[in-house]
Amino acid sequence: MSTTDAPNSSETTEDTKLTLTVAVDAPQTCLRHVVVTVSRADVERYLKNAYDDLAPEASVPGFRAGRAPRKLVEKQFKDRVADQVKGQLLMDSLAQVTEEQAFSAISEPDFDFESVELPESGDFRFEFKVEVRPEFDTPEWKGLSLTEPDEQVDDEAIDASIARVMSRYSKFEAVDDAAKSGDRLLVTATFRNGSEVLSEMEEEHVELGGGLSFPDGRCEDFGKLMEGVREGESRTGKVTLSQEAHPELGGKEVEAEFKVVEVSRNEAAKLTPAVLEELGDFETEAELREFISESLQRQIDYRRQRSLRSQITKTLTADANWELPPDLVRRQTRRELERQILEMRRSGFQEEDIRNMVNMARQNAQTQTEAALREHFILEKIADDQDIDAAPSDYDDEIALIAEQSDQPERRVRARLEKTGQMDALRNQIVERKVIEMITADATVSKEKAEKKADGGNASRDFAVDHSLVPAKDELPEAKYDDKTKGEASETPTNKS
Repeated sequence: MSTTDAPNSSETTEDTKLTLTVAVDAPQTCLRHVVVTVSRADVERYLKNAYDDLAPEASVPGFRAGRAPRKLVEKQFKDRVADQVKGQLLMDSLAQVTEEQAFSAISEPDFDFESVELPESGDFRFEFKVEVRPEFDTPEWKGLSLTEPDEQVDDEAIDASIARVMSRYSKFEAVDDAAKSGDRLLVTATFRNGSEVLSEMEEEHVELGGGLSFPDGRCEDFGKLMEGVREGESRTGKVTLSQEAHPELGGKEVEAEFKVVEVSRNEAAKLTPAVLEELGDFETEAELREFISESLQRQIDYRRQRSLRSQITKTLTADANWELPPDLVRRQTRRELERQILEMRRSGFQEEDIRNMVNMARQNAQTQTEAALREHFILEKIADDQDIDAAPSDYDDEIALIAEQSDQPERRVRARLEKTGQMDALRNQIVERKVIEMITADATVSKEKAEKKADGGNASRDFAVDHSLVPAKDELPEAKYDDKTKGEASETPTNKS
C-alpha cells in the first residue's frame, strides 16, 4: 500500500485545495482500492460556507427570513446541510485525487453514496474502488517481420457477390422436392440434454449450406444433416455448446431435433434496370460491378488488416498477463462487439457475415474481450507515446463509408452513433488502425498467397440465428447489428431488404 499526503495549507478560502490523505492499494493490475481522508478543518470550512450561503434566506418559525440566530439555523437545517456538504466534499476530493494520483482511471469510482457519512467530529473518511489503465513498459514494436494475405478481386468474386445481392430479389416458392444447398428451410427445433429440454426454437427461416450458429453454440454439420429433407420431416443432430457461454456444459454435445415446416427454392432474379435503380441508382451493370469491386477490395483490406493486427498484437501482448477486473470485462463485451461491427460495416460485409461474427464472438466473449482489452491498452499506450489521435476528418471519413454501405445519409449515421454511444468505439477503431499502420510501415512485410474458396468463400459459411440454446438469467450483453431490421444486409449497395 502506498500513502500520499497532500501539502498542508492554512488558507480557508473556497479555492484552496483540500488537505487530503490518500491511501492507494493495488489488489489487481487494473484495480485500485483508494481510502481518502479529508481533514476536519476542511469539513468545518465547507460547513461554514454552506451555512453562510443559507443564513440570509433561511426561514425559521418565529423569525423573519434571514433574521434567525445562526445556532437556530444550524439546528434547523443540520441534516440538509450535512448531506449537501458531504456531496461537495466527495466531488471535490474525487476530482483532486484524480488529478494528483499517478493512476489513470477508466471507470467511475465504485462506492455507495448513501453509506458514506459526514461525521459530527473528526476527519471525513471514505473509500472506493476504481478501474485503471495498467502500468507497463511500452513493448518494442519497431522492425517486426510480418506476412499479409495476397488476395485480388476477380470476376468470379464479383459474380458471387452479385448473386448474393440478387438472392434478396429472388422469389422463394414452396416446393415438395428434397432440400438442397441454397434452399431456404422454415424450421422449428427442440434442444435436449438427455431427457431435459433445454429450449425450443420457434419457426426460423434458415439457409441450407454450411453450419448453423447460435449465440451460445454451433451445429457444424447442419448442411449435411438437412440435405435431402422434405416438408414435414425431422432430422436429429448434435449441437456443441460454447465453453464460455455455459461453463457447466461447455464443449458438451446436446441433441437437436429440427422439424421442417417448409422447403422453399428461389428462381434467380434478373438484373433489370428497375433492380439496378433500387440497388443504388446504378445506370448499368458495369457501374454495379465497379461498386461491388470496390466493396470487395475493402473486405480484402479488412482481412489484410486483421491478419497484420493479429500478428502484431500477438507479439506485443506476449508478456501482457495482467489480471482484468471481471466487471470491466463484462462491460467491455458489448463495446468490443460494437467495434467489430463498425469495422465490418465500413468494410462492406453482408448482414449474414456480421450476424455470424456476433454469434461467434458471444460464444467466446470473455476470452475475446480480455484479449481485446490487452491489445487496446498496449496500442493506446503506443498512440500516446507517438501523439496519435483521431482527427475530426477521420470521423467524417469513417461515417461516410458506413453511410455509403448502408445507403443512409451521413447525418443519420452520425446521429445514430452518437445516440448509442458508439462514437467512442469509433475513436478507438480509428486510433488503433493508425497505430497498426504505423507499426506495419516500420516492419518487414512479405506476401502469402491466400487460399481461394469456392463461391467467393460463401458456400460453406454458417447461417446465424438469434436463439440461445440454453437461456440464462445473466446472459452476455447483446450487441445488435444495427437499428434496422436484422434481415438487412451490409455489403450490398443499398442494404435494402
